[in-house]
Amino acid sequence: MTGDQKPRRHFHDELHRLQARLMEMAGIVEELVADGAQAVLDRDPTASKRIKATDDVVDALEMEIDAMVMELLALHQPMASDLRQVIASNKVANDLERVGDHAVNMAKAAKRLVKANPVPELRELPEMVAITREMLSDALASFVMRDPVQARMVCARDDQVDNLKRSLFRILVTHMLEDPTRIGGSLELLLVSQNLERIADLSTNIAEDVVFLVEGRTIKHGADGHEVVPDESPQSPAT
Repeated sequence: MTGDQKPRRHFHDELHRLQARLMEMAGIVEELVADGAQAVLDRDPTASKRIKATDDVVDALEMEIDAMVMELLALHQPMASDLRQVIASNKVANDLERVGDHAVNMAKAAKRLVKANPVPELRELPEMVAITREMLSDALASFVMRDPVQARMVCARDDQVDNLKRSLFRILVTHMLEDPTRIGGSLELLLVSQNLERIADLSTNIAEDVVFLVEGRTIKHGADGHEVVPDESPQSPAT
């Protein structure tokens, strides 16, 4: 192995380690969202402490990934597709950490819901949970598979979550007006719907980063897409 090849091999070994830690973080966060959402649907007051403890693990992983990213950028100065992969990994890790925080918020709401006057069953809530979880799962799958087609499908589903949130808002406001004793429970469910919407938005962010990673194009804010880092650039030099 030549002198030039050794730093490149070291870079890709470290990049592989970064991806492994990111995938570990992704798996934990998916479980957090499932646990937090189920706690709301089941009115489970015991989930909050467990989910908070797991979220602390997610926070630690984000800090570790941030440090790995800084080291890769400082020591190897990656370019083109390598640079996009490092940047996208860092952004995905940050989004996953925020998703974990929203799962914690839902678990806390579930704990408070136990003490609130029950609100009639809302079919929109479990539907919103299902779509949001699917969006997160599909966004992460598209990242693993480097699949921009699946990523764009995730982005297209965000409107469904937004529409369900608006429906829930109208229904819950009606319940509060008709029966003031339901105000507490309705407000908690509104908070849950806001957290689910944010998880869907963060899943969309991840999907947009997949398109950036694979195609070097941005589709954020409805942009048509343009080259950000051309693939024709020379590969990362070693320092």
